[in-house]
Amino acid sequence: MMPQHHVSLAALAAALLAATPALAQQADAPADTTQTAGQATAERAEAIAGEQGNQAPAAASTGDVVVTGTRIQRPNVTSAAPITSVTAQDIRAQAPVNVEDVLNRLPQIAPDSQQTYNDSDGRQRIKLRSLGFERTLVLIDGKRLGTQNGQDVGIIPPSLLERVDVLTGGASSVYGSDAVAGVVNFVLKKDFEGLQLDANYNFYNHKNKDTIVSPLARAAGFSSPRGWTNDGGRADVTLTAGKKLFDGALRLSGFVNYRETDEVGLTDRSNAGCYLTQLQANGPLSCGLTPSSSTSGLITPRAGANAGAQYVNNPDGTRSFMPFAAGAGNASNYFSGYAYQRPSERVNAGGFASLDLGPDAELYTSGIWFRDKSFNNYPTIASGTVNVSCGNPYLSAAQAGAIGCAGGVASVPVDLRYRLGEGSDRPDTYINTGLRLTGGVRGKVGDAWTYDVGGVYARNHQDYTPSFGIPGRLQDAVSVGGTAASPTCASGAAGCVPFDIFSAGNSDPALINYLFGTGTSTTTGTLYDVQANMTGDLGKYGITSPLAEQGLAIALGTEYRKDTLKSVADASYRGTLGGNDTYLSQDVWESNIEVQAPLVEHKPFAELVQLNGGFRVSKYSSNPSTFTTWKVEGIYAPISDLTFRASFNKAQRAPTVVEIRQATNVEFAAGGSGTFNDFCAPTVISGANGVSYGAPVASREVCRATGLSDALYGSQTLLCGNGTTPNGTAACSVRSGGFTADPETAYTQTYGLVVKPRFLRGFVFSVDRYRIKINDSLGYNDYSYYTDGCLRSGGDQFFCQGIVRNANGTLFSAAGSSTGFIRQGTTNYYTSLARGWDFQAQYTLNLETVGRFDMSFNGSLTTNAGGQDSPVQPKRNCAGYYGNGCGQLIPKWSHGLRGTYTTPDQKFGASLNWRHVGSLTNANNSGDEAIGGTPERALTDYYRVDPADYFDLALNFAVSKQFSLRLIANNLLDKAAPIVPDSYNISLARSNTIPQRYDSLGRNIAIATTIKF
Repeated sequence: MMPQHHVSLAALAAALLAATPALAQQADAPADTTQTAGQATAERAEAIAGEQGNQAPAAASTGDVVVTGTRIQRPNVTSAAPITSVTAQDIRAQAPVNVEDVLNRLPQIAPDSQQTYNDSDGRQRIKLRSLGFERTLVLIDGKRLGTQNGQDVGIIPPSLLERVDVLTGGASSVYGSDAVAGVVNFVLKKDFEGLQLDANYNFYNHKNKDTIVSPLARAAGFSSPRGWTNDGGRADVTLTAGKKLFDGALRLSGFVNYRETDEVGLTDRSNAGCYLTQLQANGPLSCGLTPSSSTSGLITPRAGANAGAQYVNNPDGTRSFMPFAAGAGNASNYFSGYAYQRPSERVNAGGFASLDLGPDAELYTSGIWFRDKSFNNYPTIASGTVNVSCGNPYLSAAQAGAIGCAGGVASVPVDLRYRLGEGSDRPDTYINTGLRLTGGVRGKVGDAWTYDVGGVYARNHQDYTPSFGIPGRLQDAVSVGGTAASPTCASGAAGCVPFDIFSAGNSDPALINYLFGTGTSTTTGTLYDVQANMTGDLGKYGITSPLAEQGLAIALGTEYRKDTLKSVADASYRGTLGGNDTYLSQDVWESNIEVQAPLVEHKPFAELVQLNGGFRVSKYSSNPSTFTTWKVEGIYAPISDLTFRASFNKAQRAPTVVEIRQATNVEFAAGGSGTFNDFCAPTVISGANGVSYGAPVASREVCRATGLSDALYGSQTLLCGNGTTPNGTAACSVRSGGFTADPETAYTQTYGLVVKPRFLRGFVFSVDRYRIKINDSLGYNDYSYYTDGCLRSGGDQFFCQGIVRNANGTLFSAAGSSTGFIRQGTTNYYTSLARGWDFQAQYTLNLETVGRFDMSFNGSLTTNAGGQDSPVQPKRNCAGYYGNGCGQLIPKWSHGLRGTYTTPDQKFGASLNWRHVGSLTNANNSGDEAIGGTPERALTDYYRVDPADYFDLALNFAVSKQFSLRLIANNLLDKAAPIVPDSYNISLARSNTIPQRYDSLGRNIAIATTIKF
């Protein structure tokens, strides 16, 4: 468990508040105001947020400009694609501790919640339009964050952000592969002078009320809290320092950041007292007791008259059995040790330096390092089938009879599921470290040309240390000899601790340490990226449209990248969990050109007519072919108040090194990998008189499409195994890999309108339509993709080709066979689709002596989120649905609306934010058979998540020039998260909700301060 520091950090915050009067006497100017994009002035609204990137602010004193979506650096750049910008002021108004807190509020982002995901590895990644993190390119100051596999945006402290730009739509022609869904560009504060402390401490203030989970949890013997709770403390402290030397020619700055998160357990919230499940449609809800276990010891005889019966040891100490069922002292709450908010600790440090080599040349470098440690708790369960000696000294006569020790039997097999105390859970530990270095030289050549030659080295390293049972030791510990007063391990194994499985409440630490061990797997990803870019204003040479003032602008670039991924593990890890050490790498060579051509400016009915274009050629070492990407964009403003824009992109994404390995590396599971039994074999019917056989599940035509002869249709020889067949296996064979992973191709379109009425100064509105279609989508498909697809489609070869039969028609083979298996793995399938509308608005109202009011709005309407599995299959549209493979969890409509009032002296600001998340409906009730719906919409309960509205309040006090204080309440009304049965199948969370989409822990209260020394 993490050390608890939040009390001392709260004391630090109190000490800072106590120091306020002294600081207030030293200066009288405001320190900071709480603002959102476009809130400073009307001019700033038009420049930064109003047109989503019209004009980017300078990032360094040399005039370096960071413009997202283009390499061309020129004043008054107008974006032809929609860009959403989140400013530093908006970020401060949220009091975030992690970058994902900032991004989750944007409707264009598929929200992630690694903090509330118990199976997380601690890394934070970004998905635009729910199209996968591999299709979203992440940049820092216009350069890649790191390799796609293993990158972690947690390397960026929120207090270091100047702004975040989100460009949705293809941008591969500008930035290269991976920018299929778009680009997220983090622009950092670098040109800092002085000394500044930013501190943020927040916690959850929530009132637990009984929910539909509460009575079920209590009936099962589990707790369900009531009343107010304050927990989940999160701290973020950053110290930043900077200095300019030699009359500003040398600029140095650096920072140290510390972040910590305290644990909140699932059982600390009334909506998660137990895992809620609904075993059948419209059936009753219950607490899920699987995987079954008990702190009293769950014992299932495998032989004798009571074979299959489930018993637990009576907690009263009588060494007797009672039936396994819900209730105190019986079934354990398997997920009681799971985290609702994972404990973590992160340290970041970094620095920036730039040196003017002359009036037109600058040498620059930067470095950021981080270390993050986090945990996932899992139950400590001694489980498996063991042989119990009928002479076991712990075994009472009644227990011996129950498990089958009769008639001189020496030993009997039993299945054991013994949870060694709910307080003895053992954590899986993740330690992530990363380093990102940049460097280069940039400047100007004459009046027309700028250049930037530099590169990025990024390294992400993860140590994963899981806890696992050591093979053979459970049997040794259960094989007890001697006497109950002086037990011994019959095997005589070194260090063996006798295990009394016939009494309740065993949680002996020595036994746990004997049964369980740890091992470490280490994964290291690196990126080497070298770029040379040059931009030119050819208008300086007279290359200008006769109807325009600005000339043709051009950008030329070339780039070399190398991605590597190395995975190794120690002997303990490999000996128990298997796997092989790997080293993967991929080299990329690219060149690109981009042009901006203003054709008409400041003419009647043509305030601006501009065409943009881009072209990139890419060569990957993993693919023999060269592929190209391009963009064509147009901007037309008949008057300055109205701007029409359109962008067309062809973007391609080459597979990552991990995807290449998943596609090409062959791994064979000879039965037992899944649960599929050949649908062309007869169905197995178990009855009182034994086993009988019925007709196959699939039709003769479908089976024929898998290569099966009609003569073998329904033959018992096809049975892969159900315990009664000659093969004797649990399932058909599955072969992973053996595919060729080719680049996927996306065609993206955006059409938009920007309105800036001159009669309403400070108001900007934009609406953009986006359409994304990805052909030959890369993705992982397990064996059910082929079996279910073949069955549902009536024999479509797109799916049925994944079922590879032996000559005798069977689907069972030894490892290494070229036939007799079902395929699975990473490969190109058909298409993915994303379509919808984005709406943005900003308004600044200057009230003169009364103050100023600022408004910003960001909304998204998703009309299509899905794809098509094959040419003959219908298109799936999961917008507004969940379940049945609709894992995107995308509501049709969501938005954020923030209003901010600032006093005339700017010493006080109040900001209220309204977040709306649209409804979600179970796909079974969609009426759309393509996503598993039925026309009758058969579900009558727990099939819909209602719309949710959250309100956030931020108060900013600019006490002095050196000191500002912010008080923030996110989810001000403490709105409870919606409850969804079987949530793991929907959101991969055991919290009975969808934590990615909804504020699941309650009201979040923050106190934050900025002190400038």
